[in-house]
Amino acid sequence: MKTEISANIDSIRQRIASAAARAHRDPLSVKLMAVTKTVDPERIGKALDAGLTMLGENYVQEAKDKIALIGNAAQWHMIGHLQTNKAKYAVKLFDCVHSVDRLELARELDYRACQINRKLNILIEVNSGEQSKSGIEKEQTLELVRQVALLPNLAVRGLMTMAPYCDDPENSRPYFKSLRDLRDDINNAGITGVTLEELSMGMTDDFEVAIEEGATIIRVGRAIFGKRL
Repeated sequence: MKTEISANIDSIRQRIASAAARAHRDPLSVKLMAVTKTVDPERIGKALDAGLTMLGENYVQEAKDKIALIGNAAQWHMIGHLQTNKAKYAVKLFDCVHSVDRLELARELDYRACQINRKLNILIEVNSGEQSKSGIEKEQTLELVRQVALLPNLAVRGLMTMAPYCDDPENSRPYFKSLRDLRDDINNAGITGVTLEELSMGMTDDFEVAIEEGATIIRVGRAIFGKRL
């Protein structure tokens, strides 16, 4: 018997397939991340049982507690703002950090990754224009990628953004298209060792538009788990 979470995931996968078809994309090119902020381990386990393999956390301590209980049954991604002094924990906990938005943080992650002899996958977070949100300005992103590319223990895999909240998901489209264009511009710059493949964009309210504009990772919480408690 399907759980409610499993049924929600099935519905989301159908919506992913439809959005991918509209964009003439392979639905398998879109990875579904379950955002597990405030979600208890039991419900996370139901999402894993339904076949999800990628979990996104906003806070280091919350992730640490959950990973201790759940283990490495899935990839763990850091999607929230990361303080530099938490980098030493992040390199041990996460498979990928989506929220690198400054050189200081990148250098600290590189240093901490070197200490444990690993190469950490990261995404560069680009601000959508909201001053209250994290992320580097679009115009400064290329130079940040150039600098991060010189750090031997980091691998820049792509870009991440969060569109401003709006009732109409179509209003998110320009922000997603802008990130895709920025990704293409950076790839065309020919930075040694850098090929940006991932676009982490789109959440519960606008992930279908994000897929139409090229998202390779969508970050979905509420549509999987329901409203936060």
